[in-house]
Amino acid sequence: MFKLPPTLKAARGPLGSLALCLGALVATSCPAFADDASDPISRGRYLATAADCAACHTAPQGGAPFAGGYGIDTPLGKIFSTNITPSKEAGIGNYSEEEFSRAVRDGIAKDGSHLYPAMPYTAYAKITDEDMKALHAYFMQGVKADDHKPQKTELPFPFSIRASMAGWNLLFLDKDRFQPNPAKSAEWNRGAYLSEALEHCSTCHTPRNMFMAEDASKALSGGSIGPWYAPDITASTVSGVGGWSDAELTQYLKTGLVAGKAQAAGPMAEAIENSLQHLPDEDIKAIVTYLRDVPGVASATGTSRDAFGAPSTVVEASLRGLPGQAPDENGFHIFSGSCAACHQAEGQGNDHYPSLFHNTATGGDRLDNLVATILFGLHRTVGETVAFMPAFGADASYTDRLSDKDIADVSNYVLANYGNPAIKVTPADVARIRDGGEKPLIVKLAPFALPAGIAIAVIVIALITWLVLRRRPRPVLG
Repeated sequence: MFKLPPTLKAARGPLGSLALCLGALVATSCPAFADDASDPISRGRYLATAADCAACHTAPQGGAPFAGGYGIDTPLGKIFSTNITPSKEAGIGNYSEEEFSRAVRDGIAKDGSHLYPAMPYTAYAKITDEDMKALHAYFMQGVKADDHKPQKTELPFPFSIRASMAGWNLLFLDKDRFQPNPAKSAEWNRGAYLSEALEHCSTCHTPRNMFMAEDASKALSGGSIGPWYAPDITASTVSGVGGWSDAELTQYLKTGLVAGKAQAAGPMAEAIENSLQHLPDEDIKAIVTYLRDVPGVASATGTSRDAFGAPSTVVEASLRGLPGQAPDENGFHIFSGSCAACHQAEGQGNDHYPSLFHNTATGGDRLDNLVATILFGLHRTVGETVAFMPAFGADASYTDRLSDKDIADVSNYVLANYGNPAIKVTPADVARIRDGGEKPLIVKLAPFALPAGIAIAVIVIALITWLVLRRRPRPVLG
């Protein structure tokens, strides 16, 4: 029998003999747990945890569970999550099972309006019918109704036209439900369902095309998510996690920290805090089995992200006492004053703070996560353990608020001495990440949509007028 970890029992209440076998998650059923199917609310509670619903639909700093109001930063603008409690006034209390399923898997609300794919319905489309029944039962009967009305999402034109999502869905929404691969093991299929559907890994870890749809040909090879970068999690031994052991992958998914490898921040920290740490070991093992089998996309040559760097003492000694005018001197002084107390002067870290060498945030081929962590900080709670790093950007509370140049200088100091020295950070890079990350082409072209639309409309009207006048019979002179 699959046993629930104590953290899930404490956080989610007694689930009886649910055991989370997920017979509905793959074609292979679990006859030994047939009684679990008679308790759809308990199973739905588990599925909602695995789907990480709370991360987006619960506002930070004391928001009511699932009452919405969390502001999701996207390249299109801030999207506020909706209330999905059974409130009939503000939530989904009036949704039938069919309407609930349509919203979750097709991205269409009860009133016919289209949801934005910040709600990962493109992944949830794979959820099976049986599991949708259990999710509906849980949200209608196992969640406390709350009448909180979240702030409405107001994106700039043309993204404010929700009806345009109908065309987007026709092009990019695959409505096929999950189908087990008969050539793979039951554990692999279970991991595939968890990864592809419920945990919606591809939503963050797959790059997107110019229309912001996932590029399936590069599945799980890494993608930008606002100011953060969700790294390659394929089996590539260089850019991905192919060089990680099963134990390391398991530890990361359960805790968000593997010494000498990586630590979770940003959206991944939220996924671990709200979802992954609560899954039973069997589920984590299945996810690891599946990820091990995802082929790498990037080149398999070079140095892996977690192999860069070593303790640095010579540079620190040579820069101590200098006025700090040059970039490397300024970077050192910022590091010495704001970073070394936790990460240590040689960058080796300690029991509570990670080392800066052999660290995927400093050894990767991108600067996003290093800069974003300095700007926005880190907060991750696993069990009773809290991992915290204060923000040094615009939202800094009690730390020094560093300028774009300061953050670029200290980033370059860290990269040159502990990480990948080939990566260089400019103040413009910091400004871009502070502003939410690189904007895709569709967003860059958005300001021209209205004038372009007006110009096209004028041309069309002029053309129609010309055709009408041309066909109009001319008077006969006599």
